[in-house]
Amino acid sequence: MKISCIIVEDEPLAMERARDYVLRVPLLDLLATFTNAVDAFSFLKSNRVDLVFLDINLGAVSGINLLESMRIDSHVIITTAYHEFALKGFELSVTDYLLKPFTFERFIAAVGKVETSLVKTRLPEKKWIFVKTDHRLEKVLLDDIMYIEGMRDYRRIHTTNKKIMTLQTFTDFEKEIASHIVCRVHKSFMVSLDKIETIEKEKVKINNIFIPISATYRNLFFRLLGK
Repeated sequence: MKISCIIVEDEPLAMERARDYVLRVPLLDLLATFTNAVDAFSFLKSNRVDLVFLDINLGAVSGINLLESMRIDSHVIITTAYHEFALKGFELSVTDYLLKPFTFERFIAAVGKVETSLVKTRLPEKKWIFVKTDHRLEKVLLDDIMYIEGMRDYRRIHTTNKKIMTLQTFTDFEKEIASHIVCRVHKSFMVSLDKIETIEKEKVKINNIFIPISATYRNLFFRLLGK
C-alpha cells in the first residue's frame, strides 16, 4: 500500500526537513509541495490525496483557514511551532498535530495513524505476490511468509516451507505488501506480524530466530501492534 501525500509549508528549512522525512518512508508517495494554502487548495480540488502535511502559518491564508473553508477528504497532519492551535486542529478532525521541531520517530508515529485508518477503509489486500527468482516468477502466499532477510544485494524470504532468494528490494516489498501483514522492523529485516512469537529487549522471535527492532522502525511497528 502507498499513501499519496503533499506538503504545505512556507518555511524553506521546515519544507526541506518535511520533504526529507517523507522521502525516507517508502510507504509515502510525495505528489507535490506548496508554499501557500491557495495553490494547495487548487491542487486538492482536482487530485486525490491521502494525506496533507499542513503548516498553520502560511501568510494571508493560514492552514486553519484552509481547513475551515473547504471540505478536505484527505487525512491532515498539522505541522507547526505553535502549540496553542492544537485544540482547534483537533476540532477540525486532523489526524495528528506535530509540534516543530519534531523528530523522525514522532513523524513515523503520525504516519502510522494514517496508515492504520486507511487499511480499515480500503479494499482487502491481495493474498499473494509474485517474486523474481532465478529466471522465473514464483508465487508466494503472504500467509506463508515468516520474515524477509537482507543479504547484501539479495533478499531471502523465509516461508513456512522454503526459502526464496531474490534481487527485489525491501522497497519493492513495502510497495506490494501492506505493513499490517509484513512490517519493516530493521534496515535488514521485515517480519510477518502474525508469525511473531514473543517481543523482548528490542527483538522479535519468529520460529526460534531473534530479529532486531531498530529505532527507525520501532514506533510504527508498535503502533501496528496496537501498543
